[in-house]
Amino acid sequence: MDEALDSEAGERPPSLPPQPRRSLALKRLFDICAASCGLALCLPLFAAIAAAIKCDSSGPVFFRQTRVGRHSAPFRIMKFRTMRADAEGAGPNFTANGDRRITRVGAWLRASKFDELPQLFNVLVGEMSLVGPRPETPDLMAHYTPQQREILLSVRPGVTDYASIVLRDEGALLEGASDPARFYRETLMPMKFKLCQNYLDEIGLRADLKIIFMTLGALTARHAPPALADAKAPAQPSDRLGLLIK
Repeated sequence: MDEALDSEAGERPPSLPPQPRRSLALKRLFDICAASCGLALCLPLFAAIAAAIKCDSSGPVFFRQTRVGRHSAPFRIMKFRTMRADAEGAGPNFTANGDRRITRVGAWLRASKFDELPQLFNVLVGEMSLVGPRPETPDLMAHYTPQQREILLSVRPGVTDYASIVLRDEGALLEGASDPARFYRETLMPMKFKLCQNYLDEIGLRADLKIIFMTLGALTARHAPPALADAKAPAQPSDRLGLLIK
């Protein structure tokens, strides 16, 4: 087990924060309403993206992959396909910018985050929430300690969360790492766990709305956050990550 993940678990007792039933019920009701409206509004966009994907490369429009959901239940996450059809067996389960498996349309979808929109279907059927910790593949989830998994998997995984905002240029961080796999396990995964703990401390509709608006703000921002814009080319990706979260 990675030492970095073990040290994160020791920062606070691995007990789950209280989750009021009424708050979670409102959260789920909001998920259903927002996902239904979002899918209805996005149908024309879905059609345009599907046509672009089919024209750009051979293979299916959607990418489906097994992820670990609430209470360790596996589910198939949905995304617009952004990589070659044979990409899943030709590389790691995380993707750095510049990965040769990414298609031309896929690069745009990843930059705009439109590739995540089909996850509204996952939200609608109850496999995901609009806000919650991002779901990992089983092999990556295995790097967490049992106590950490208990916390991460106590709620539905989400389309966005604090980590999606703080680490929205995750691909660039991985691209600059000398060992992307180790960097993801030892630096990014502990950070994602810590941000998940922060979210669980305030879980509820109010927190979800705040994170959704923060996500929209991050996606529409034309420039990097001040901490990154003022940085002078940190030597290591971990240095950039430190600037992001200050």
